[in-house]
Amino acid sequence: MLDYSHNAWLVAASLAVALMAGFTGLYLTHGASKLNPQRRKFIVVLAAITLGGGIWSMHFVAMLGLQLPILFYYDALITLMSALVAILMVGLALLLLHFRPRTMQTVIGAGIIVGLGIVVMHYVGMAGMELCRPVYNALDVAIATLASVILSVLAIWVAYDNRTQRNILLGTVCFGMAVFTMHFVATGLTDFVASENAGGAGPVLNNQVLAMGVTVAVFLICGAFLLTGITFIEPEPAVMAPEPSVTETTALRAGVPFEREGQTFFAEPARIAAIRAEGHYTVLYMGSEKLFCPWSITQAETRLKPDGFLRAHRSYLVNPKHVSSFERHKDNGTCYFEGVDALSKIPVSRSRLNDVRNALGL
Repeated sequence: MLDYSHNAWLVAASLAVALMAGFTGLYLTHGASKLNPQRRKFIVVLAAITLGGGIWSMHFVAMLGLQLPILFYYDALITLMSALVAILMVGLALLLLHFRPRTMQTVIGAGIIVGLGIVVMHYVGMAGMELCRPVYNALDVAIATLASVILSVLAIWVAYDNRTQRNILLGTVCFGMAVFTMHFVATGLTDFVASENAGGAGPVLNNQVLAMGVTVAVFLICGAFLLTGITFIEPEPAVMAPEPSVTETTALRAGVPFEREGQTFFAEPARIAAIRAEGHYTVLYMGSEKLFCPWSITQAETRLKPDGFLRAHRSYLVNPKHVSSFERHKDNGTCYFEGVDALSKIPVSRSRLNDVRNALGL
């Protein structure tokens, strides 16, 4: 077994790279779910390249700081594959988060995919070492995987639980620590032995050439970090009155957006009987149809208040014009609908009971 150590400056630099990539990728996707599908796909691609490239860059910045008593180099093809694996797996996680209803199961699944992407990238990257072979066992991989998955799920959950600046910053820290911790836990559990086999799948990369490639990647990440950071720290304009913005006015004029077969359509508010919260999105109930809407329940309540919609329950908005009957219970109630095949009734919570009764003229 070979003795090894780490260059402290490059260790610190690897953590900085992970944090910058995490912030840039997470902030790039801020508000992406409100965009049309084509623009959303473009943002997801950029964020996947940033986050996946950040995972790869962090790994190889740290590997440049790995000090062994022998010379070693990398197989270029395997090194490239490690970067592509990270980008693809992070991209899959972002597709789930931005093209599926954002439930707790979706968030956990996306976090697991990101955690596994970090692990796969690490071990594929290590497999590219030539003249030096990493040695580890299944238990070592399991421990590193567990650390990566737990921290990645935490990062996604924090960043996507509420898309505020505070959550993005906390998610950035969790993401950076997930990549950083996984790498050094896995490396700490790995031994290195000299190997005479140098038959790689592709051309050879020595540390000097790898350093040039990593430097370019880190430069791009730093540039993206600075550009996103400038918009992040800009003060938000004060709201002088509760009037709808230009975007909201345009959206209301067009109707309530819903998605079907990859296209966005708009429904007249008067045709909608009720709206139900579905994670960070909503579901519209309109006749026999149940439609996915990119608005959150809070957005829908704010924008549809002039059309008579009101909150009947923390998860439901109701259009009183479609209520066919109302039943009062001890301390809550139920609204019933006729002609709305996808929804027969919705609950009315105690705190909303008087508002609903007043809207119904009771």
